[in-house]
Amino acid sequence: MNRLDSNLAGKIIVVSLLVSFTITLIGCGGSGGVKGGSVTPLPKIRIGRYASPSVGTVFENPDRITRHSYSSGAGSKGIVYTCRAGHVDLAHARKSADWTAYLYRNFVDRLSKKETHLAFKFREPANYDIYLTYPANWDTLPAAQKQAIIKDSAATLAQYGAYVGTMFHEMLTWFGYKSTGVWSEFPSAFAWEDTFSDLFGTHIAGIALRDPKRDYDDAMTYALAAELKKLGVQPKKIAHQASVAVGGHWYSGDFMWINMKARNFDIGFDDGYITPFLVPGFGPCPGAKPVPYPAPKLDDVRKYGFGVKFELNPGAKKGKVMKIIWPDKKQRQKRVVPDLHFNQLIQYILKDADRRGIRSVPDFEK
Repeated sequence: MNRLDSNLAGKIIVVSLLVSFTITLIGCGGSGGVKGGSVTPLPKIRIGRYASPSVGTVFENPDRITRHSYSSGAGSKGIVYTCRAGHVDLAHARKSADWTAYLYRNFVDRLSKKETHLAFKFREPANYDIYLTYPANWDTLPAAQKQAIIKDSAATLAQYGAYVGTMFHEMLTWFGYKSTGVWSEFPSAFAWEDTFSDLFGTHIAGIALRDPKRDYDDAMTYALAAELKKLGVQPKKIAHQASVAVGGHWYSGDFMWINMKARNFDIGFDDGYITPFLVPGFGPCPGAKPVPYPAPKLDDVRKYGFGVKFELNPGAKKGKVMKIIWPDKKQRQKRVVPDLHFNQLIQYILKDADRRGIRSVPDFEK
């Protein structure tokens, strides 16, 4: 093979790897949807990035973050650094926000029809089911009151559904699920900014969906900017410096050969909050403390008198998941209830991480 052929072959290999790597970073953004028809198009794919200064990572200037768009998938998708929440992946945040909006629009339609089973899925093969019973006085409520309850309950169910889906995605990739069937996504499972970024997206989507004055895209744009400002978002160069500062401690290597040494396994199913990682002792944010964000909870729907049951069928890695929850095969059930079982799964993952030498705390000394 001559040098020209060798160079061409090398480029083809690199492009192929890039395509494969890009697909692995998509997260819950491809196929999926609400069963039984949808009143709105699926969200566009948004590609996440590592918060390390790796090939393909883009850091964003907060004053240049572009407008959110559900229909086109537009909006800045890089990494920012905040004093109170550390690194935030805008692609992950926008993705979970758009899935929240997608579920919300469909749930409003179905609650208006008094449907009792809301089924949906994301990119991976897991299936999610919400079973509802309506308040005893539902049919006699004034129309305006009923519509207000529908909208607020649909927003909460959508936030919870998107939140559960993103957390379960991290678990599946930890257990070896490959969206491409070829390339491992284990390096990105519970990457230190992922769980908070996903929850952050459902949080700002909840604000946007309840905004009485703005449409979703405008409300998302406004809410994202306002929340980042509250978190103390920093200039692009600071975000890059923060990533460089943890090199060798939280990660090593680059691109597809990156080794994530520190991961955030806080998924909020213990105390109801996800606490982000801050870069320890980072100069631009002296004395900063992380701000925990509350996870969505089904009790915010039950307060209206609804009965709510949320279950999932893992699909991928089902045998692994069910064996962890029910070691005794005779007691094994067919469905996972996140509020009951996710803590068992994360405790198993924590022990596995310790065995692998992966840190679940952000400071350098441990």
